[in-house]
Amino acid sequence: MQVVEHAIARIARRQDNVITGDQLRAAGLRRGAIVHRLEARTMQRLHKNVFLLGAAPPTPMARARAAVLACGADAVASHRSAACLFGLLPQIEGADVHVTVAGRNPGDHPGIRLHRVKKLEPADATTINGLKLTSIARTICDLAATESARDTERAFQEALFRDKTIDRAVAAVLQREPRRRGARVIRSLLNDPRLTRSERERRILKLIAQAQLPKPLTNVPLHGYVADVFWPQHNLILEFDGWQAHGHRHAFESNRKRDQVMLAAGLRTLRATDRQLTNEPIALTARIAQSMR
Repeated sequence: MQVVEHAIARIARRQDNVITGDQLRAAGLRRGAIVHRLEARTMQRLHKNVFLLGAAPPTPMARARAAVLACGADAVASHRSAACLFGLLPQIEGADVHVTVAGRNPGDHPGIRLHRVKKLEPADATTINGLKLTSIARTICDLAATESARDTERAFQEALFRDKTIDRAVAAVLQREPRRRGARVIRSLLNDPRLTRSERERRILKLIAQAQLPKPLTNVPLHGYVADVFWPQHNLILEFDGWQAHGHRHAFESNRKRDQVMLAAGLRTLRATDRQLTNEPIALTARIAQSMR
């Protein structure tokens, strides 16, 4: 029995404690033992043939993984669920998990909001810790079809904070599916100059000039990333964080890795927010000047 427990634990560890009935049986657990664990509340059923080990409520990642497993091998988390996992939008407690499936119909599953498409392009899918979900660009386009224009803009703005080229990827999705639902909202976002980095760059350059600080370079490729603002003579980078950059594990880990790569190359990173640029410009320029020393 110890061998069975170890096998179950190995599978559960890489799946956020989520496991399917097929995986349990392949590990050596019989149907009666599964029923016993459900009755003893050492395991809980999330969907048909999909379970969660333990009695604690599932995490957002576990809920999404369970929903994807319940819908089959070609299913991906999508729409607002994917946006929340990327940290583009906040979680909504108790909301259904959005899942997209190409081609077939996996049937109804309580707690899952199903979206069926004829085909999902490889460029429109990605993974986080082994969980399949739509790409950030595809997710933003999907949001326009199901969420408010305000939330879609919010997610798009957050994505731009992290990757200034995301608008090209969004445009590519729209080019493949020009008549998709929400296309008009996406086109308006792509054509809105307020949502590009150019406006922010103009503001920070004006602020730097007014403070008589050295003129920096902008949008500079460095060690696999693109630096927002860079003073090569001072080995100093200024990066802007989005509204949720420190409130989501994926974004937090990504920023820490980025900073470590730059530090290893002898470059220091100063992080700022749009709110600081707007409401605390003098304090921000003072921190930049101090960092140059």
